[in-house]
Amino acid sequence: MVDTRYNRRSRHVTEGVARSPNRSMYYAMGYRKEDFDKPMIGVANAHSTITPCNAGLQKLADVAVATIREAGANPQVFGTPTISDGMSMGTEGMKFSLISREVIADCIETCVNGQWMDGVVVIGGCDKNMPGGMIALARTNVPGIYVYGGTIRPGSWRGKDLTIVSAFEAVGEFTAGRMSEEDFEGIERNACPSSGSCGGMYTANTMSSSFEALGMSLLYSSTMANPDDEKVASSAESARVLVEAVKRDLKPRDIITRASIENAVAVIMATGGSTNAVLHYLAIAHAAEVEWSIDDFERVRRKVPVICNLKPSGRYVATDLHRAGGIPQVMKLLLDAGLLHGDCITITGRTLAEELADVSSTPPEDQDVIRPLDRALYREGHLAILKGNLSPEGCVAKITGLKNPVITGPARVFDDEYSAMESILANKINPGDVLVLRYLGPRGGPGMPEMLAPTAALIGKGLGESVGLITDGRFSGGTWGMVVGHVAPEAFEGGLIALVEAGDSITIDAHRLLIQLDVPIDEIARRRAGWVRPSPRYTRGVLAKFAALAGPASKGAVTD
Repeated sequence: MVDTRYNRRSRHVTEGVARSPNRSMYYAMGYRKEDFDKPMIGVANAHSTITPCNAGLQKLADVAVATIREAGANPQVFGTPTISDGMSMGTEGMKFSLISREVIADCIETCVNGQWMDGVVVIGGCDKNMPGGMIALARTNVPGIYVYGGTIRPGSWRGKDLTIVSAFEAVGEFTAGRMSEEDFEGIERNACPSSGSCGGMYTANTMSSSFEALGMSLLYSSTMANPDDEKVASSAESARVLVEAVKRDLKPRDIITRASIENAVAVIMATGGSTNAVLHYLAIAHAAEVEWSIDDFERVRRKVPVICNLKPSGRYVATDLHRAGGIPQVMKLLLDAGLLHGDCITITGRTLAEELADVSSTPPEDQDVIRPLDRALYREGHLAILKGNLSPEGCVAKITGLKNPVITGPARVFDDEYSAMESILANKINPGDVLVLRYLGPRGGPGMPEMLAPTAALIGKGLGESVGLITDGRFSGGTWGMVVGHVAPEAFEGGLIALVEAGDSITIDAHRLLIQLDVPIDEIARRRAGWVRPSPRYTRGVLAKFAALAGPASKGAVTD
């Protein structure tokens, strides 16, 4: 009798069927009779040559396959797509970025459940690979582990470390006459020197780092550089751990709980992570059926300080963080301060506290990447949830790195990203202005594109501290400045952002957690009576599907 305690595929193929024709297709792939008693382990491989973030994943998939086989299981490799956020930024292609999160989740769910796999190793690199993979793990709830492809090494030009954001900011500096053509081209050529995901605490590194705290990735794995041998070794160990989790029937929803999500968000706050993490953890919690709201981010923010000096608003990149002790060092400091739930189980079967037992309680003295809590960069977290008449459902502001996160100024209104970018580069935006970029939400964009090009141009023009920007779209993890995103309800749904007119006074006040249109109520009512929803920008294909299905940003922009 076949032991079917953990082998879903064996049950499907053998139970009640003495001689199943299903086996014939496995024999065609080299299986033997005894293989049907082994667990079937999926390897969701996001390798592609679309982007450097994913170009180095094949070696990780290869070692995972070999390790799974050595551990007595059967590896089954399937592909998942990716969109390069950095390459699509500022183009119509960026509208497919958030949509790819759902496509990736759907692909993994489809293969794992369609082939009735017993477990899955998910391997990914660019921004949406991480939340898409984790959403799928939570949906399928078969034993799973996330293997991050690893970060890129920092680029260099004239002795200065570079990231991909350096190239975007250089556009603003060059057009402002503050940078020579030689330096502009030098930065462009040297910003990305290797395979791996964008090097600051941008969205990819934010999500991968948080997965260590969530308990779904191995410690230290999120800050390794993709070209390094230790990344390959970590992938092999991840596969070994996953096979053991399959044998113990340790499933994602045993690990992804309200407490472990709070651990993940605490690490995001401590490291100065991406605004996109708010959107993605709302979606992950939804997939795992865990109670978690946008207000929970504000609750965690108020008690967790920023202790890592990382780009985009700090000095260092992920490889520097790795040398300083990585995410385990950050977590140990938070755990000792009572800011993490140490009793949460992890994919290894041990608790988070047990995993961190051998990590030092003090960061190394010869570095300035990780600060002790009594020397935190900021007393509270950096991702503030603002509310007011412009966003009663809540929106997200990244408030660290600013001398004064308060502005009241006249609205400069744009119904798309491109016209805003033209105005910035043509020096038509002045200090004190508040840019309003709208009809860019989940349904109106559609796809909630990121606004890195205009925000980086503002930084390059020297306007990062003096100009505000609000949008129902998103921001890159590389964005910083007086910026507020995820405004909800979005313009396409008739949110107040749709009724803003040029010259209106807008207040952004992070101290009071306020985003306000300073216009009389009766005038707002008059405008609302005359508002008409615009026609959808797409009526067929994946963009139209997403626009029809997506929920509000305040609930993760999920499609189910």
